[in-house]
Amino acid sequence: MAIDIGGTKIAGALVLPDGTMTATTRRPTPRDTDADGVFAAVAEVVAELARSPLWPAAVRCGIGSAGPVDASRGTVSPVNIGAWRGFPVQARVAAELARHGALLPTVLVGDGVAMTAAEHWLGAARGHANALCMVVSTGVGGGLILNNRLHPGPTGNAGHIGHISVAFDGPRCVCGSRGCVESIASGTAIARWAAEQGWTPAEGAAGDATAAGVAAAADAGDPLALAAFDRAGRALAAAIAAGATLVETGIAVIGGGVAVSGDTLFGPIRTHLADYATLSYVGGLEVVPAALGTHAGLIGAAAAAAMLLPETAGR
Repeated sequence: MAIDIGGTKIAGALVLPDGTMTATTRRPTPRDTDADGVFAAVAEVVAELARSPLWPAAVRCGIGSAGPVDASRGTVSPVNIGAWRGFPVQARVAAELARHGALLPTVLVGDGVAMTAAEHWLGAARGHANALCMVVSTGVGGGLILNNRLHPGPTGNAGHIGHISVAFDGPRCVCGSRGCVESIASGTAIARWAAEQGWTPAEGAAGDATAAGVAAAADAGDPLALAAFDRAGRALAAAIAAGATLVETGIAVIGGGVAVSGDTLFGPIRTHLADYATLSYVGGLEVVPAALGTHAGLIGAAAAAAMLLPETAGR
């Protein structure tokens, strides 16, 4: 069983051993309510899954959530779900499962770690013993595969590359540090920097004053839009090279809304990577787009449960 919790939707599915999803369901993430009001949507997702004829066959439950997460405590404090601060989502989900007759072991991971588990199982990192996977969207997150094992760290935040500083005198980040990858390469940061340089979207342009709008302008040759993506690509290249140098990963997989811009983002990353990945053992580092798209959250929650919980767990 898999649950994917985000700022706009809460989704669930039963995931078969080959990665096929069934009984998929979703609810909008409640707004203007308290913590229990948000969890009510999670409870509805669980209740709908419990009506599936495959429900009795479930043996594990993976929960992937927007962060920050603290897997050691089973709590989440998503930036984009204000009602949840230190919310005990893992215990609450386990209790909800029990109400429907499923005493399943559960595991909690951040959405970047879930995406990493998914891409290693069925996506672009499949077959790679060591990989860095990243989500570049409103924020920048990530996760690590080391020696064919998911490496979430004690609190579930290992591989959170978005808060590696790549510019010591760079912009102040929401985390409090300076020059973090997220403060330069997130969709929000790309659009903000472009606007600060004087870029404005063309009248009627798709995506408007957003990263998607900047990407569309870059595709049309707008020099400020191209500079915004070059700046983001350089920050991502520096972080990817640093990560690969530290733990010797051979591939970096990038997903998320900004990655949809394709070569507009990947071109600058690969160009700048040559300046940062200079040691012989990272010289062959690949940077590729993620393969699983919007399915990565649910598939990844299931994959994380399979990777982190014992083979004998469950019934």
